[in-house]
Amino acid sequence: MSIQDHPIPTSASGECCSPLTREALTADWAGDLALMFKALGDPVRLRLLSVVASHDGGEACVCDILPEFDLSQPTISHHLKVLREAGLLDCERRGTWVYYWVIPTALQQLSSVLSAADPSYDDATLVTA
Repeated sequence: MSIQDHPIPTSASGECCSPLTREALTADWAGDLALMFKALGDPVRLRLLSVVASHDGGEACVCDILPEFDLSQPTISHHLKVLREAGLLDCERRGTWVYYWVIPTALQQLSSVLSAADPSYDDATLVTA
């Protein structure tokens, strides 16, 4: 079962609620989420995801990604493969280049599982370093 197969939980009022505080995650869903979080646990992969997501049009060619990093092309390709296998990115070959984009439902899954359980929660209270 892929991460996209898990519905984003909603309350009776239609508001998103955190599945961590509502009920225990299923073993399959926890496994899928762990794979995604593990992939994002590497700073290069987290940055790669950000570069792709913030690129014009929401997709980036490898030729656009490579100059952003002081890493070899095979290393970047490996990290992109890990993000794809975790269900965070998808890609398509166009000629000699491969274009990547973020899978929106994967980000929604990560966001919903970590969302605050307190309905009075305000994004402005987030602490950033």
